[in-house]
Amino acid sequence: MEKSHNYQNLALDISKLLEQGREKAYSSINRVLLETYWEIGQKIVEFEQKGSVKAEYGSEILINLSKELKKYGKGFSRSNLTYMRLLYIRYPKSETLSHKLSWSHYFEILKVENDLARSFYEQQCILENWSIRELKRQKQSMLFERFALGKDKNEILKLSTKGQIIKQPKDVIKEPYILEFLDIPENYNYSEIELEQKIIDNLQMFLLELGKGFTFVKRQYRISFDSRHHYIDLVFYHRILRCFILIDLKIGEADHVDVGQMNMYLNYFKAEENTEGDNEPIGIILSAEKHDIKMEYALGGISNQMFVSKYQLYLPDKEILEEKIKCLLTEEEIAIVERRGEALLWSGRGEVNKKAGSFIEKYNY
Repeated sequence: MEKSHNYQNLALDISKLLEQGREKAYSSINRVLLETYWEIGQKIVEFEQKGSVKAEYGSEILINLSKELKKYGKGFSRSNLTYMRLLYIRYPKSETLSHKLSWSHYFEILKVENDLARSFYEQQCILENWSIRELKRQKQSMLFERFALGKDKNEILKLSTKGQIIKQPKDVIKEPYILEFLDIPENYNYSEIELEQKIIDNLQMFLLELGKGFTFVKRQYRISFDSRHHYIDLVFYHRILRCFILIDLKIGEADHVDVGQMNMYLNYFKAEENTEGDNEPIGIILSAEKHDIKMEYALGGISNQMFVSKYQLYLPDKEILEEKIKCLLTEEEIAIVERRGEALLWSGRGEVNKKAGSFIEKYNY
């Protein structure tokens, strides 16, 4: 028995060593790959600038390079070379690249034209350890713009440079929540039960939409008093905020009655469900429609942490959301974040690098 136990320990120790070795190898390969692609981008930009390359010739260079580099595999298409070039221009100091992210992550991040949004997705990938699939989905759902809509100017700039840091209840709230992954037709006459079931069937994607820290507890959570049962649609626990989060689903417009009901649920949880170390619970009424002024009056004077947010079953209109963010920020305020990159650009890599930012804009690469 003892020999068997010792053998199991040996096998477990070796397994751990192999896992650690693989992680180190992956990390090392990823770091070298990113640095190599950055240097390739640097070589291309410097060659273009020294030769005063025109836009049409610059495009031809990438086509010819792609043909020359085919012997090294499929990773050197014209598209990939374009993004290697862009990697150098947007990250003129290679030390600013995060080795926690892969080239595939940066390939997607570089597609984001807005500097504020691009910085946000980079930071959020690191904070939440997004896969490529998750990153693509969050970009499509305009996560940065949805978070930014509920913030003031300074908070938007901080969101861009730091990512979404969760310190208080309002930090986990979005407006709107995007549930396109439920595949419910926009004009389909669905019930609240169907909506809840669809969410349960797609729980992993719903957790991704809710954000970091959410853990699922139960659906139709029953609470009882006065010989009556009441059921909360969805209950989660937030690991960072250390509190329960109760979600009530509404297929129509949220009403003051819904606010009163959620307030009752929150009071019950504080008294009956919270244990030592738990903070006060948070309530989210998730509705298809919301009348802002009505909800302002309905929520007024309530001491509990309660929010009313809309959800929609389709991806948001990119142009509309971007326009709303522009209205919140002046050009001068946006430049604060852009100067972060410019400071790196002028940090000692010579005259060639100083012109890199304007070069890509001038020749429309």
